[in-house]
Amino acid sequence: MTDPATEDDRGATSSGRPRGWLTGVLVAVIAVGLLLAGGGLAVAMGVGREDQPTTDSVAAGFSRDMSRHHLQAVEMANLALLRTEDPEIRQLAFDISATQTNQLGRMQGWLALWDLPFTGGETMAWMSEGAEMAGHDMAGHDTAGGALMPGMATEAELAELRSLSGTAFDAMFLQLMIRHHQGGLAMAEYGREHSDVDVVERLARSIAETQDAETTTMATMLRARGGEPLPAP
Repeated sequence: MTDPATEDDRGATSSGRPRGWLTGVLVAVIAVGLLLAGGGLAVAMGVGREDQPTTDSVAAGFSRDMSRHHLQAVEMANLALLRTEDPEIRQLAFDISATQTNQLGRMQGWLALWDLPFTGGETMAWMSEGAEMAGHDMAGHDTAGGALMPGMATEAELAELRSLSGTAFDAMFLQLMIRHHQGGLAMAEYGREHSDVDVVERLARSIAETQDAETTTMATMLRARGGEPLPAP
């Protein structure tokens, strides 16, 4: 016999709102908590007390640009939490949203402690030939809000993703997130190799390792659902 509580979990909450609404609220609460925790961690580690990075340094540029790169990944992951009916996709999306929101909080916390702007400057100028990499293979695409960094989805791609449902949504979500991770990996590896701030180097290393592993996992998930990865950025 089916448990009525189970049926409620699958459809709507006891208040009659759809399950996606509750998931969205929980994600928002977790995101705010992680953002504050990230900034607090930066303070606890003493980042920014002396020898602060300049605005054109690798540490500052990495923190600014990776923050914006992460924001899009969190946006796509939160959309997947509301749209997918696939438990594996939902777990993956939750992990990405939680992890990258935490990392975003840390990077924004560092910038605040260094008294540096969260935005501005030439995209990826902190990387050797970084400006040329920004928007790579994105000619003709919408770059509102600044040049697209490697792997980022265009507004047209995001609009298409929002229009989909079911397996079609899951497949496109995986395709966009795989490419997004691949683009972020190059940025993380450069930050790991060239930052002269220890905490930035460690975060860049963690991002590189995590996104490399998740890319492999997502490629397997995508092929199991009948799709193939997009060309790498």
